[in-house]
Amino acid sequence: MRVIRNLSMAGLIGLIIGGALLSTGAEAKQLRFALGSPPGTDTIRAAEIYAEHLEEFSNGNLSVRIFPLSLLNFAETSAGVRDGIADIGYLLTPYFPNEYPHTNLLSEISMIVNLLDAEDPKAVSYAYTGAMLEYVVTQCPECQQEYARQNQVFTASAASPGYILQCTKPVETLADLRGTRVRAGGPQWARWVESVGATPVTVSLNEAFEALSQGVVDCTALTPTELVNFRLMEPVSDLTLEVPGGLFAGLGPANVNADTWRAMSEENRQAMLRAAAYMAAATTFNFAANAQPAIEKAQSIGVVVGQAHEELIDATREFVRQDLESIPQRYKDLGVERGEEMVADMYALLERWINLVNDVKTTDDLAELLWEEVLSTVDVSTYGIQ
Repeated sequence: MRVIRNLSMAGLIGLIIGGALLSTGAEAKQLRFALGSPPGTDTIRAAEIYAEHLEEFSNGNLSVRIFPLSLLNFAETSAGVRDGIADIGYLLTPYFPNEYPHTNLLSEISMIVNLLDAEDPKAVSYAYTGAMLEYVVTQCPECQQEYARQNQVFTASAASPGYILQCTKPVETLADLRGTRVRAGGPQWARWVESVGATPVTVSLNEAFEALSQGVVDCTALTPTELVNFRLMEPVSDLTLEVPGGLFAGLGPANVNADTWRAMSEENRQAMLRAAAYMAAATTFNFAANAQPAIEKAQSIGVVVGQAHEELIDATREFVRQDLESIPQRYKDLGVERGEEMVADMYALLERWINLVNDVKTTDDLAELLWEEVLSTVDVSTYGIQ
């Protein structure tokens, strides 16, 4: 109290005005962004782009401190964002099947892209990112409830490039696959492996190099980028690009702690959404941009790119059709009541987004598309406010 008594009238007025500014949301605040990826990876580069745009869009009111693989790992992210250890987190929903069943259904049906008419493989991941974002934000109240129960606000999506076969032998026909041991990184791919007469093997991504080198598996179904990221081009001799297809889309790359979100001004919430469009776009675009160079690098050291026979492609498409009918039933045990409707609606959105992303050439193109088509329509006075 002595300090306040000794303040001049001008100083006291300044203190009051400063306090008023702090209470309006015009204050500068640094947000903690936790990612389970190590420094230098595509996800960290995307987070840096997000941070730059958030500071710009908030007129300097919001900044971001990025924590690569330090504050929270992937397994800790859901609870860590929920409890406020981080303000923003890079969430992989398949790590938490009981917490995010509706979101995970949308991710698990990703082999639906095998049924789309898309000439450019990159367009598929762009389209899935857009369709996933639009569906979760505008058409899936159950998804919103899942995030609310975890004290989180969903602001962005992302998708990997399409999955390919990376093998230690040529695999181009159904006969080639029979009896082949395939590392499958998700339940939909494990089911596909069984449907073509192969044997699914559970091996972590960190162990894939050793598993291929020692003959524990003959193939792994992964994105092309892992040929470089995990040096899989060294044990691998053959690639098959057309199968199995599908992609990884169980991503909330910029989920926000709901308490942090509610404490913001509406202007700052809108800035968060605008920046989230760039996080979604940069994550997806970086993944996609590195796919073809990874394949070419593998070819440069002698890895052969084979051609899947039409019978294998047809068998894969038939598997996808049947699997899409069975997935909703599986998710009923996790409380998903309208799975069939969700699958149909997501397919319709994917067809719409395949056309929307035709002209996407840069990260900025995709970000602006996500903003204009989805995030700019969000009512920030109510979204994420419980």
